Amino acid sequence: MLIRCKRALLPVMAIIWGTGSLAQTYPDKPVTLIVPASAGGVVDALARAYGDEFRKLTGQPMVVVNKPGASAMVGTQMAARSAPDGYTLLMTQATSILNGPLMTKKMPYDARRDLAFITQVGTGNLVVAVGKDVPARNMQEFIAWAKANRGQVNYGSYGVGGTAHLVSAYLSSSRNLEMSHVPYPGEAPEIQGLAGGAVQCAIASAGALAPHLASGRVRALAVIADKRLAALPDVPTMAEAGLRDPEFRPQSWIVLMAPAGTPQNVLAFVEKTSRDIIHSTPMKARFQAYGIEPVGNSSAEFRHNFEALMPVMERLIKVSGAAGE
Repeated sequence: MLIRCKRALLPVMAIIWGTGSLAQTYPDKPVTLIVPASAGGVVDALARAYGDEFRKLTGQPMVVVNKPGASAMVGTQMAARSAPDGYTLLMTQATSILNGPLMTKKMPYDARRDLAFITQVGTGNLVVAVGKDVPARNMQEFIAWAKANRGQVNYGSYGVGGTAHLVSAYLSSSRNLEMSHVPYPGEAPEIQGLAGGAVQCAIASAGALAPHLASGRVRALAVIADKRLAALPDVPTMAEAGLRDPEFRPQSWIVLMAPAGTPQNVLAFVEKTSRDIIHSTPMKARFQAYGIEPVGNSSAEFRHNFEALMPVMERLIKVSGAAGE
C-alpha cells in the first residue's frame, strides 16, 4: 500500500520539482520583448529602457524586436503565438488589445484567451488643446463656442480609431456639437494642423504639444488624466473641468503581457521584476521625458482595469463610427 502511494505521488512530485527548478533558473538565457511599433517611438524607447533595467536585475539581456503593422496587431499576434515559456514577452499600447478587437471583425487573436496579463507599464497623458484663434480658455467655454458654431468646427486626430479620435467624437456627440473629424497620419502632422488653423481642436500628448504651447500657437484646455500634470499644473483634468463621463478617463495604456500558458511562477517573477523596474529612478526619468504616468500594478489589477474599460471602448467606437474602418 505504501509503495502504491509513493508511486502515485511521483508524477505530482515531478511537477513540483520541475516548477521549482524553473522558478530558480529563470531566466537562464536572453528574453525577447516584442514591440508592435516602429523603432524610435515612445513604446520602443520605453521597451529598450525596460530591457536595460531587466538585464541589470536578472543578468540576462532582453532583445527588443520591433513588429509594427495593422495598428499593432501584427506584433501582438506574433507574441500570442510564441512559445509560452517566459522567453517571449510583449510590450504594446492598449490599442492592439482593446480598440483593434472591437473595430476588426476577424481578429487573429483574443487577448483574454491568448495572452497573459502581467502589468500596466504606464498611462499616456493626453491634452485637449485648441488653436490660438479659438476664443475659449476652458472646456465649458469651448463647448459653448462650438455649439454657437455648430457644424463649422473641425477636430484633428492622429488616426482613425485612436484615443484622440474616439474621445473627440464622443465629446462632439454627447454635447451635440456636430464637429467634423480630420484624421492625420500621425501626431506631428495633427499638431501642425492645429497650430496652422486647419482644425480648431485636437487631442495629443503633452510632450508633443509642449513647444507649441510654449509658443502660444495652441492653448491647453484640459488633460485626460486622473490628476494634473507636473508640466501643466494650471490645466485642470477633464473631471475638474466638469466632464466626468467615464469616456473622458485615461485610456492610453502601455502594457506588458506574455503568451497564454506561460507558467504562473514565471509570470509572478516577471510581474515582481517589472514593478521594481517601472518604479526605478532610470525608468521614472524616461516616463517623465515622454509624459507617461508610471503604473506598475498587479496582474489582477491590470485585468480588472481591462474588463472595466472594455464597455467604455465599445461605446466610444460605436459613437465614432470607427468600427470596420
